[in-house]
Amino acid sequence: MSHATIHPVWVRAFHWINAAAVILMCMSGWQVYEASPIFGAIRFPAAITLGGWLGGALLWHFAVMWILVANFVAYLALGVFTGRLRRTIFPITLRAIATDLIAALRGKLSHSDLSAYNAVQKLAYLVVIVDIALVIVSGLTIWKPVQFPVLRTLMGGFDNARIVHFVAMSVLVGFFAIHVAMVALVPRSLLTMVRGR
Repeated sequence: MSHATIHPVWVRAFHWINAAAVILMCMSGWQVYEASPIFGAIRFPAAITLGGWLGGALLWHFAVMWILVANFVAYLALGVFTGRLRRTIFPITLRAIATDLIAALRGKLSHSDLSAYNAVQKLAYLVVIVDIALVIVSGLTIWKPVQFPVLRTLMGGFDNARIVHFVAMSVLVGFFAIHVAMVALVPRSLLTMVRGR
C-alpha cells in the first residue's frame, strides 16, 4: 500500500541539518557566553557546552554558523520557489490560532492528518523562521560590529546585540524543547520526518 509523501527529501534533509546545526550552535554559543556572561545569574555547565574554552568554542561556532546560514537560505529559497512555505504556513488567522491553542490545551487537538499543520504549528514555524533570521542578523552584528554599522545601530549597539542574540537563541531552545515534547506525544510525526510519509 503506497502513501503520499508528506515531507519531500529536501525538506527532511534541511530539517535534520538545521536541528544538528542549532544544537551545535547553542552548545558552542553557551561556551562563548561563559567567557563573558551577559546575565550574572545565568551560567551554563561545562557538560552542555562545546569547545572546551573560548577559542575552541568560537571555532565551532563560526564553522557551524556557515552550515546554519547556508541551510536556512537554501531552505527558504526552495520553500518560496516550490510554493511549499506558502502552502504549509499560510493562511493563518488569529481566530484559528486561538481555537487550536484552546483545543491543544484541552488535549482535544486532532493529529489524524499529519500532512496539514494546525494554526498553532503554523505560528510556531513562522516564529522560528523569523527567530533564526534574528539569530543570524544579531550574530553578524556581534561578529563584525564595525563592518555592519547599520545592523549595530538597529540592534541598539554591540551590548544590546548580545542580548538580542541571547534572547533569540533562548526562543530557539524553547521551540526545540516544545517541538521534541510534541514529537513524544505524536510519535508518528517523527516517522514522517524520517520516511517522508
